[in-house]
Amino acid sequence: MAEEGIGDYGTAKRKAARRLGAAEGEALPTNEEVEAELRAWQSLYQDEEQRERVRELRATAVEVMQALEEFRPYLTGGALDGTAGRYASVEIDLFADSSKDVEIALLSKGIAYEALEARRIGVEAVLRIDWNDTPVYVSIYPAIAERQAGSSHAHGRARARTATVLDLLKEAVP
Repeated sequence: MAEEGIGDYGTAKRKAARRLGAAEGEALPTNEEVEAELRAWQSLYQDEEQRERVRELRATAVEVMQALEEFRPYLTGGALDGTAGRYASVEIDLFADSSKDVEIALLSKGIAYEALEARRIGVEAVLRIDWNDTPVYVSIYPAIAERQAGSSHAHGRARARTATVLDLLKEAVP
């Protein structure tokens, strides 16, 4: 994950298992165990670079979140939890009545995007935006999903509103 920029724990674990010659059914580490090792590796080999990258990603996230405030954005992923490395992108969850509403808003603001395949359950659409040369992946959920999942965790992922991300920017990166 740190060296090749893989952002998905499942993908990273399966790739590592294949490299080690482990059978498909063998026990793999939990996401928490992988995250702990990722943090340890980053602190040894990418400490200052990684901290600066997380700060840059969070600053980009705030800009995008402010531009899309009407869709109740939340930052999630490595930029939020501090594990983002050299190749990481920004991951933002939005909640809208329709993904078309988000696309119309982006077009009206002159923001180019690319529609991608939505692979997670409950995600209506995924859009990729290049924001100042930083890839931003926007997952769009139905508006009701925000209330159903609660505000700090959605679909097993930690998430934070714009004000919280601004507070993180004021603090030292973990």
